[in-house]
Amino acid sequence: MHPLLNIAVRAARRAGSLIVRNLDRGPALAVSAKGRNDFVTEVDRMVEAEIIQILRKAYPEHGILAEESGLSAGDDTTWVIDPLDGTTNFLHGFPHFCVSIAAEYRGKAEVAVVFDPLRSELFTAERGAGAQLDGKRIRVSGQKGLDGALIGTGMPYRANLKHLKPYLGMLESVMGVAAGIRRPGSAALDLAYVAAGRIDGFWEIGLAPWDTAAGALLVTEAGGRVGTLSGDPYAGNGHIVGGAPKVFSALVEALAPHLTQDLRA
Repeated sequence: MHPLLNIAVRAARRAGSLIVRNLDRGPALAVSAKGRNDFVTEVDRMVEAEIIQILRKAYPEHGILAEESGLSAGDDTTWVIDPLDGTTNFLHGFPHFCVSIAAEYRGKAEVAVVFDPLRSELFTAERGAGAQLDGKRIRVSGQKGLDGALIGTGMPYRANLKHLKPYLGMLESVMGVAAGIRRPGSAALDLAYVAAGRIDGFWEIGLAPWDTAAGALLVTEAGGRVGTLSGDPYAGNGHIVGGAPKVFSALVEALAPHLTQDLRA
């Protein structure tokens, strides 16, 4: 196992253990609002601090970009961390959330870990070496298009509500062809599911780098494609489409009539 991946796995498992131990504390947790319907808990902060401590002990020279504590500059390698992707789910006891950790070298993800602590499922990827689930190779689905496909999505909220009308147009277009749409509420885990072939494609508006850094590498290393809503190369944040190759192309085509200028970026 790549040394960076080994330490990321250790940090993710430790983080997952802390999350599970605090799952039943929901009503007693200290919760802050970063914005309307955008919450951070003491668990987010505690788990992030634990991950950073483990990474810094192993690689004190590396930079860190974390959801709650922001950017700490370092050398050419930066860790991109979402300690608890799916905080709202966690707060409500809805069992779909994860730990997401990626290491980027000069802006390109080299290793990725997405860990689901409730199912104890560990998704990992190394650039050029493929993607795995619990040590077994995974591939995106063989789905040939949207007809019969199961598609994941994330609905606009917070500042992205300005995109609600075009998003609803996208949703209608995809629903008219696909076998089903799912909105579980954790983009990192949704992308891991694309990599494992559990869903055939995924799109969402207005994501941050920590939402997608690990998941995007999982998809591409599992043989899939990741890009912007218009199909251009994905730059690490903003609007994303991912999927099996032919599903990716079909999704981009279905979304195209609804893209505003802002959504083409």
